[in-house]
Amino acid sequence: MKLNTIKLKNIVLPLSAAFLLTAASCVNDLEREPITDVTAKVIYKDFSNYKNILAKLYGGLAMGGQISGDGDQPDSDINGINGGFSQYTRLLYNLNVLTTDEAVIGWNDGNLHTLHKMTWDSSNEFIAAMYYRVYTEIAFCNEFLRNVTDAKLAENNITGDNLAQAKLMRTEARFLRAQSYYHAIDMFGNVPFVDETYVPGSLTPPQRIERKALFNFIESELLAVAGELKDPKTNEYGRADKAAAWSLLAKLYLNAEVYTGTQRNTDCITYCNKVIAAGYSLKPKYDELFLADNNISNPEQILSVNFDGINTQTNGGTTYLVHASIGGDMKASEFGVNGGWAGLRTTKAFVGLFPADGSDKRGRFFTSGQNLEINNLGVFTDGYAFIKYKNIKSSGTPGAHDNWVEADIPLYRLADIYLMYAEAVLRGGTGGSVATAVTYVNQLRERAYGNTNGNVTSINLNFILDERARELSWETTRRSDLIRFNRYTTADYLWPWKGNVKEGKAVESFRNLFPIPNRDIVANPNLIQNPGY
Repeated sequence: MKLNTIKLKNIVLPLSAAFLLTAASCVNDLEREPITDVTAKVIYKDFSNYKNILAKLYGGLAMGGQISGDGDQPDSDINGINGGFSQYTRLLYNLNVLTTDEAVIGWNDGNLHTLHKMTWDSSNEFIAAMYYRVYTEIAFCNEFLRNVTDAKLAENNITGDNLAQAKLMRTEARFLRAQSYYHAIDMFGNVPFVDETYVPGSLTPPQRIERKALFNFIESELLAVAGELKDPKTNEYGRADKAAAWSLLAKLYLNAEVYTGTQRNTDCITYCNKVIAAGYSLKPKYDELFLADNNISNPEQILSVNFDGINTQTNGGTTYLVHASIGGDMKASEFGVNGGWAGLRTTKAFVGLFPADGSDKRGRFFTSGQNLEINNLGVFTDGYAFIKYKNIKSSGTPGAHDNWVEADIPLYRLADIYLMYAEAVLRGGTGGSVATAVTYVNQLRERAYGNTNGNVTSINLNFILDERARELSWETTRRSDLIRFNRYTTADYLWPWKGNVKEGKAVESFRNLFPIPNRDIVANPNLIQNPGY
C-alpha cells in the first residue's frame, strides 16, 4: 500500500488544537482543492478513492509533509516546523526515548537539547509539534469518519462488497484515532477532545477531556473495533486487525493506574492472551526485526509504520534512526546509507543493563573511538553508539535507496506482549501464571543469547523493567515504563544528564506529563495547563 498517495496540504489552528482539514487531493483534478461539501461528495461518491484516502490516515504516521523529504511550508502538514522534524514516529522517539536513559542527541536545533536534560518548558517546539501531530492525525481520521457514516454511504450508493470494505475502513480509522488519543493521554493527560461530530470551522473551541474520561473513550473505541476489524493476520500488511486492537488495549490496561488511579492488570492479561492465542511467533533472529526487509517473513510483527525508500522518503522514521545514530568511526555503508548525521548515542546507565561480555546480542553497541562517559552532550564520541535499525536486508544487500531507509517501525510485536503479560502477572493480575511468564521471558532471552545461558528461573518487577529496556530499546516504550515504575523523575533511578547534571539527579514530578503548547492554552479557554508549566 503506497502510504502517501493522498496529500493533505495545510492544517490550520482555529482557536485550539482541533486541526481542520483545509485542502486535500485524491485524484488528479481534485489535487489541493478545498474540502467543501461538494468536493467531499465527489470524492466519496467514487469508491475507488476510499483506499487512497485511508492510505493518508496510515501515511499520517509515516510522512511529515507532501514532498520527498517532507519539506517546509507549504509542504509540511504542520505549520511552523519542517515536516521531517515533525514526522510522527520521529517525535514519538524524541519525547519517549531522548528523555530517558536510552538515548542522547548531540544537536542544538532549537530546544531539542532540553529533552534529555529534562528542562523543557511549554514553549518547546518539539513537544508542541508532537501535540499538533497527534491532533493532525485525529483530524484526518475525523474527516474520513464524517464521510463514511451509514447515511453517507447510502447517499453515495456504496453497496455490496464496496459497502463492506468501506465499513472495515471506517473501523480502521476509529482504531487509528484511538491510537493517537492513546498517545495524547500518555504524553499530555487532560487534552482537547474532538470526534467526527465536531464541525470544521466551528467558532466554539473543543472541550477539555480529563484523563479518566479519555481513558474510557479509548477503551470503548478499541473494544468496539476489536469486534469489527479483520481477524489477526488476514488484513493487508501494515493495516490494523483485531490483534492490533488487542495489543493497544493491553498497553492501555497496563498503564491504567497511571492514567486513572486504578489497576487493570487482569484485563491486560486477558488481551495479551488473545494476541498470543492468535498464532504469532518470535522471529528467530533479533537483529532481523530491524532490517530493510523486516516486512518479509516476520511472524512477530502485529502492526508497523511502513517505509519503503521510494514512496515514503521522509527525514523521520527509520531514516532518522539510522542516519542520526551514525558518526565517529562508524561506516555508513555498513548500514546501507550514504552518510551519518552524528547525533544519537546512548548512556552508560543503559549500557549497564547488559552483560559486559556481549553475550546478550540485543546490546549492540559501537564502542571503537567512543567514550562510555558523556562529558559533552554535543560531542558524538561521548557515549557509546547504539545499533538498532539498518537499511540492509537479511540477505546482506542494501535497501532500495541509499538515503531513505525502508525498515518498518514496529508499533506492536509479540515480544512486547510477552513482557506485558509477565509484568501484569507480577502486579497481581489474574488469568496468567508466573511459570508461563518465565517461559515467555526465556524465549526472548534464548533468542538474545543464542542459547539457554541467559535463561532465568525466577523474575520480579525490577527484572521486567530492565528486560523491557533490553528487548524494546528505542521502540518508544521507555518513558511510560519508567513512569509506571516511578523511576522517570525520581532519584530512584538516575542516568547521565538527567536534570542537566552529568551524574543525573531527580527532577520535578510534573515532568511525568508534557505541557500543552502555550498557543493552545491562549487560544482555547476550555484548556488548563498541566501543573508545573
